[in-house]
Amino acid sequence: MKLELPLIVLICLLLVCGLVAVSSAATHTDFQKQLVGVALSLIPMTVIWRLGRKRLHNVAPWLYALSLLLLVMTALFGREVNGNRNWLSLGPLQLQPVEIAKLGLVLMLAWVMRDGYQGLRSYLAPIGIFGAVFGLVVTHDFGDAMVLAVIFFSTLLTFKVPAWHLAVGVLSIVVLFPTVILPHLKPYQQARLTSFIDPTKDARGSGYQVTQAMIAEGSGGFEGKGYGKGTQIHKGFVYSQQSDFIFAAWAEEEGFIGCIGLMVLFAGLLWRMASITSGLPDLQDQLVVTGVMGWVGTQIVENIGASISMLPLTGITLPLISYGLTSLIMILTALACVIVIQRDRTHGKI
Repeated sequence: MKLELPLIVLICLLLVCGLVAVSSAATHTDFQKQLVGVALSLIPMTVIWRLGRKRLHNVAPWLYALSLLLLVMTALFGREVNGNRNWLSLGPLQLQPVEIAKLGLVLMLAWVMRDGYQGLRSYLAPIGIFGAVFGLVVTHDFGDAMVLAVIFFSTLLTFKVPAWHLAVGVLSIVVLFPTVILPHLKPYQQARLTSFIDPTKDARGSGYQVTQAMIAEGSGGFEGKGYGKGTQIHKGFVYSQQSDFIFAAWAEEEGFIGCIGLMVLFAGLLWRMASITSGLPDLQDQLVVTGVMGWVGTQIVENIGASISMLPLTGITLPLISYGLTSLIMILTALACVIVIQRDRTHGKI
């Protein structure tokens, strides 16, 4: 059986980089948990492999309904971490339901948009599906809400809606964000979204994390300090160095060369998914791959951009690199969906 080897190789290489970064930046316990996360991800990936493309699409309404239920439970009973109420405790399990919701949204949007754009009525179901998830997330987790929004707009691009519709949508966001959304965010959330403009202005307050991350990145130089020798990350100057600021930890120890290598792998991952999308004859398949690409791409750009003070700090993890079991498992599951869609398309199962 012919597999999507380029994509699989890129995923494996990024996973190795992630395990190297986490083993240095995180505690030994967290590294063990990350290994468990990689192992656990084999379960949903195997299920998707056996389901195949057609049955995967049919799972969409069920996964979407489950994600909505978990998001409601999180809003009511969730645990707050770093100011975001995005964790749900189910006995011994600690979940981030929004990560499940990302895949649920991708599959459900593809399911309801599979017949293509057929006029203004075509917007009703997608907007309702997106709005339900977005509304449950945006008030307490702006970063992940942003990822959900990009997933939605990515699918609209593939949906081939009129260009002026997209322009109106973008203009609406530009107007609504500063006038409606931003004023309703908590003060610390507002500070996160604006401090990147000049983090040194409040280097001991809202700009502290980004300032320390940039110091770590700059101190890595061209070749880096070497594995386990990052002084900024190991002496406690950089917070969340195993998750939100994993790129800073990588840059300090692996240097400019290591950062370029990591970005080349990410670029290859996104390029390969774009190539797969262009070769798929079925719109529903295209929508799924495009949604996953928008999801992964947004988190790559936002995480790295925030750590170098080019974008607001929103607490988004770096795909396949950052510590975090739910995020790791769901991104690997989403990438497995892409691989299975390409596999079944290649073998004529369309």
